[in-house]
Amino acid sequence: QVQLVESGGGLVQAGGSLRLSCAASGRTFSSFAMGWFRQAPGKEREFVAAISWSGGATYYADSVKGRFTISRDNAKNTVYLRMNSLKPEDTAVYYCAAEQGVFIYSSRSAYDYWGQGTRVTVSS
Repeated sequence: QVQLVESGGGLVQAGGSLRLSCAASGRTFSSFAMGWFRQAPGKEREFVAAISWSGGATYYADSVKGRFTISRDNAKNTVYLRMNSLKPEDTAVYYCAAEQGVFIYSSRSAYDYWGQGTRVTVSS
């Protein structure tokens, strides 16, 4: 089992920045690929970014590429999502997820564990 707890959400103006954190506990964090997803009101949960167990590979949704950066610190059992140039359409609940595998995926079904989410609101 892996427990995931997100933090760092809040209210920010358009153009601003936030850094989300996801702290993991339980099984060996470094053996999991990690992902960030988001769910806006009335919409399905969508992929945002993913990072391999070593941090050597990353993958982003086109909508956030160049603005968001995913990173991880295996010594701290934490994955981060740095969000710059935020837009109102980035408003959503952001979830981190863990996937036990070598490759990174954008599909929700590939992920085995999920956090409870942290809310991000971007005002115009």
